[in-house]
Amino acid sequence: MGNLVEVLKKDPAQIDSLIYKAVFEDNSLLKDLQEALKELGYKGYSIYPLYKKFSEKFLGFTVPAMNLRGMTYDVARTVFRVAKRLNAGALIFEIAKSEMGYTKQPPLEYATVILAAAFRENFNAPVFIQGDHFQLNRKSFFANPEKEKENIKKLIKEAIPAQFYNIDIDASTLVIIEKETLDEQQKYNYEVTAELAEFVRSLEPEGVTVNLGGEIGEIGGHNSTPEELRAFMNGFNKTFKGEVGISKISIQTGTAHGGVVLPDGKVATVKLDFNTLKTLSKIAREEFGLAGAVQHGASTLPEDYFHLFPECECVEVHLATGFQNFIYDHPAFPSDFREKIYNYLKTNLKNEWKEGMTEAQFIYKTRKKGFGIFKKEWWDLPLEVKEKILSDMEGLFEKIFKALNIPNTLDLVKNVIKT
Repeated sequence: MGNLVEVLKKDPAQIDSLIYKAVFEDNSLLKDLQEALKELGYKGYSIYPLYKKFSEKFLGFTVPAMNLRGMTYDVARTVFRVAKRLNAGALIFEIAKSEMGYTKQPPLEYATVILAAAFRENFNAPVFIQGDHFQLNRKSFFANPEKEKENIKKLIKEAIPAQFYNIDIDASTLVIIEKETLDEQQKYNYEVTAELAEFVRSLEPEGVTVNLGGEIGEIGGHNSTPEELRAFMNGFNKTFKGEVGISKISIQTGTAHGGVVLPDGKVATVKLDFNTLKTLSKIAREEFGLAGAVQHGASTLPEDYFHLFPECECVEVHLATGFQNFIYDHPAFPSDFREKIYNYLKTNLKNEWKEGMTEAQFIYKTRKKGFGIFKKEWWDLPLEVKEKILSDMEGLFEKIFKALNIPNTLDLVKNVIKT
């Protein structure tokens, strides 16, 4: 351990080869590397103290939560470079339960890669790492509730020691919309969310309050309503046995994960209900003391939508597929590698090619799974290829960060989060 710390102090660039070795050659090195980074001042933090401030008054910006599926180390370095240039501190790196599987990035690896990128770019601020959509499978839950809850608890037990101090519990899949009353519809959702929130609290390291989120409407379904929000929160508050519950709530406002794909493979323009977002954020904050509402599935929206999130007092917006699309569709991305991935998908994921789906739609829906199968080849892309893609990505991140008003949030974050 001491040796790693000395090596990195002497030559920070050594982190490049060390993180590569930890990911592809010796996974046992991940824990040692994370401990060394911690000693050097790079560790995960909970954004809870900042969200506590949001619960008192909207702070004028929306926090981007970014799911990095491929080229994670390089893309994270790009994000940190842009954040430093803009003096931005209010940003989250996240990965969903499902993404951990198909991108082959378990919690310890993902967190260590992000922290290594922060160290490499000398990002002198708290780093927020989040478990997105720690989601219960509806079919599995109703077949065996305890077993499915245990699956999520097992993931939580893996994530918290890896410094995931921000977790979104997603039991919205358990809503039974056919029930007569809103309380009955949301009952399984709020009860399971409360149980898992209590479980998280039982595992927190000393001095850490994990920032927790809940979800009331499965993304892609009907738009959430004030009545649903109140039914969920009243039920959660009645059920949860603990001091600090959730601090934010994810809602459905008309988006879908990955966007709505047209037959030619292009993404349809979505009509996002910003009025719903503003109304529910206000209710969450004023009636239940939350930081506000969270918007999922937003990265494929037109760029001119992003400034509306802070205007609607949305506390957090989740961004994933747009970054994936940017990389896959970039002119510098090698066409032979793209074809290799697409041919693999067509051969090995034929069962996901639904009736009536065009080839372009199938590719768009499944290409996210090319990140895990070919993970090493993504990391090994020629430097000149990566530099062209990443230099253009800097412009994308800068536009989004400016639209969300997070430039010049660094001092606020450092003042609020005790390091």
